[in-house]
Amino acid sequence: MKKTLITFFMLLSVMTVFSQGSYREFHKKSSSVNKTGMYVLGSWAIANMATGAMGWSRNTGSDKYFHQMNFFWNTVNLGIAGFSMYSFSQLNPWMLSNQEIIERHMRIQNLYLINAGLDIAYLGTGFLLRHLSGRNENRADQLMGYGNSVILQGGFLFLFDGVMYAIQKVSLSNYIGNLDFKMLSDGAILSYTYSF
Repeated sequence: MKKTLITFFMLLSVMTVFSQGSYREFHKKSSSVNKTGMYVLGSWAIANMATGAMGWSRNTGSDKYFHQMNFFWNTVNLGIAGFSMYSFSQLNPWMLSNQEIIERHMRIQNLYLINAGLDIAYLGTGFLLRHLSGRNENRADQLMGYGNSVILQGGFLFLFDGVMYAIQKVSLSNYIGNLDFKMLSDGAILSYTYSF
């Protein structure tokens, strides 16, 4: 009995060491996807701010307001991308438990899904602004320009958040699907395997 308990705890400690390594690998891959996403968002923001500033100063009418809104909208996108990259750099995955790694991944994954829902609201708002431009003669150009910009930005973000959510969901499903626990006839855990 004593030998069985010692063997069980040795196997359990070996399994914990191996599982922590694979959880850390999963976290590393998940973080890499998120960082790449933030580089994409940040690049989109910088490009839109540059073209927005030029278009704002060189155009009139609804085009002026289109570029103005693109500029303002993407200052927020750049802030989100920058803050996210800073947060990733401050996180030490070795301080997280296995459960916290999975929970963190799921929170970020679900955040992309929630954002995709907000992006649909942005699209609707853009179409509403375009519609209202026909009813307000004094602000027609502004409403049309802002509406077109919000449709463009909402459409990009919907695509971005949808792709990021799908990638992270598949990644988690594949990770969980590759976990393999085997039991001995007396109930002790024999092995833990994970394949990439």
